[in-house]
Amino acid sequence: MDVCFLGGYDRDYPRNAVLRRGLSLAGASVSECHVRPGYKFWLRYPLLVSRWPQAISNPAPVSRDRKLQKASDCILVPEFCQKDVPLARFLALFGSRRVVFDPLASRFETKFVDWGWRSTGSLAARWNRTIDALAFRLSGLILADTTAHRDYYAGFFGLPAEKFAVVPVGFDDRVFSRDLAWAGRAARAARPAGSRFTAVFFGSFLPLHGVDFIIEAARGVWERDRSVRFLMIGGGRTLPGVKARAAELGLGNIDFEGWQTQAALAGAVAISADICLGIFGRTEKAARVVPHKIFQSMALAKPVVTARTPSVEELFAHGRDIYLCDKARPESLAEAVLALKDDADLRESIARNGFELAWEKFQPAALGAALRNILGRRFP
Repeated sequence: MDVCFLGGYDRDYPRNAVLRRGLSLAGASVSECHVRPGYKFWLRYPLLVSRWPQAISNPAPVSRDRKLQKASDCILVPEFCQKDVPLARFLALFGSRRVVFDPLASRFETKFVDWGWRSTGSLAARWNRTIDALAFRLSGLILADTTAHRDYYAGFFGLPAEKFAVVPVGFDDRVFSRDLAWAGRAARAARPAGSRFTAVFFGSFLPLHGVDFIIEAARGVWERDRSVRFLMIGGGRTLPGVKARAAELGLGNIDFEGWQTQAALAGAVAISADICLGIFGRTEKAARVVPHKIFQSMALAKPVVTARTPSVEELFAHGRDIYLCDKARPESLAEAVLALKDDADLRESIARNGFELAWEKFQPAALGAALRNILGRRFP
């Protein structure tokens, strides 16, 4: 099976990095026809076309598995590259390739519902919805990260459910590695007595992350136990507002750190975090996603606290491999943080079970094998 990733995507973004590695580990031949993100389509398209012959002539070594060799070639357009799907469909005509699209998010929903850039009835919103719809209809197969996301896409764009397949985002085991998990545990065990208990959030501070919710929860913790610290790593559109709110409340238990490389981030989380925080947004989209940070934290053997949603509960069980709170009440998160701080045995149990589950089902080899099987069934 030959799979060519095509588009103006970020090669370091965890989703496509995990799928590229996973498919290779699963025996597929993976190549790339790639330009960096940010080019307008009128420049991106000629660059991609010029690189297409090289991309399909020098794939990675083909698997010896005859069943895989008989499978049709695929063009996989990664996350956020809706505008590249029409070009993929055109190039697919030359060689009878099939187009697979992994949107990860709708442009329309992200920009105009989640971020609220403009009215959902604006010309810009209608245009982005059209871009989404065209990309979805031109694809032979659409990947979704959760069942809830699959159902949303199918319903919103009027597409049959059989056009979709679900593959969770997982984590990159080269970055969030077992060795780093062990090193982090050793570092935490060796820290001085009386060190502050630390809850770590990391991410791009999107509205769906609900970082404002974390700030309000930190207020509740500050009033009850000042030995707990919240470390917020990253940046994004909601960061100025939440920093201002933390300052307004006079909270002395929140530290903000800026963007880091994936490797530096993994190291910081491994060493600093007693627990990791997931997402707490109140939007519909927040209820449909299980983000990278949850899988990445579990891979480092960190107990994760996140909002209770159907998507999260589809994969994890409260009190067994994750700790869930009510996203409508910041005090619920405060109570969760304090409960885990005061119960080392529960923290250890959740961390161990989450770690084992992540390395069994959500590392690249497992996800790549699942995707390879999906592609083999859909495109025999």
